[in-house]
Amino acid sequence: MTFTEKLLDCSRRNDSLLCVGLDADLECIPRFLLKENDPVLAFNRAIVEATGDLVCAYKPNAAFYEALGEKGWRTLAATRRMVPDPIPVIVDAKRGDIGNTARLYARAFFEQLDFDAITVNPYMGFDAVAPFLEYPGRCALVLCLTSNPSAGEIEGLSADGQPVFVHVARRAMEWSRHGLCGLVAGATRTDDLRRIRQIAPRLPILIPGVGAQGGDLEQAVANGVDDAGELAIVNASRSVLYASGERDFAERARQEAMALREAINRARRSRGEKIRHGDRT
Repeated sequence: MTFTEKLLDCSRRNDSLLCVGLDADLECIPRFLLKENDPVLAFNRAIVEATGDLVCAYKPNAAFYEALGEKGWRTLAATRRMVPDPIPVIVDAKRGDIGNTARLYARAFFEQLDFDAITVNPYMGFDAVAPFLEYPGRCALVLCLTSNPSAGEIEGLSADGQPVFVHVARRAMEWSRHGLCGLVAGATRTDDLRRIRQIAPRLPILIPGVGAQGGDLEQAVANGVDDAGELAIVNASRSVLYASGERDFAERARQEAMALREAINRARRSRGEKIRHGDRT
């Protein structure tokens, strides 16, 4: 099963476009968990057990684990193994290097850690992406238009009359002939997100920036889904993970995830109604 097939299967089964970012920070998790042998893994397990029927994917950010040293890598591997197989897991690693280096990154995350997809930085062009496309069924989610405040300093620059992110989206469409590509486009730039979806109508798009980052969820969903109302992966991390810092953290995370899933589905239904009435804006 390819990443896209797995994503669609999970999304339809759980009626969800919500992806929860497993970005556990030792400074933010409930204090009582620090008594555990592996506090981050204990936290992640509780979150997954509480939300597994509400998501289309999970997305651990590698930096939160790398910062913990050798133990962090073990926790990342254990977190990946812990997620039930029907749920796709994206590692947010933003790797981007050339030749043998990129090939080793791909081997590490796809062979050793067995992730379904990885975020990839395309700054060095196809050479930086190609090794990740050599794994059948795995997906390279190419950074296109990110949600950080200074993203426009490079991603918005004009090249041949078009912003750089447009060129990246078009390149990803070309690269998808060699393997499974997707895109990363933030919820904080919804008009540009619509443009990206128009360029890449059938690629999965990871959409960070809702929740704590303040992206417009309704517009992000309306502009990020494909014509079937699918293939958008709407990520939320802090707003779900840290809905409570007490012993009820998992229950509160579930409540927040349920609320987000319903808000996303309302936006999907609203978009569907507009399309049925001939309005695709």
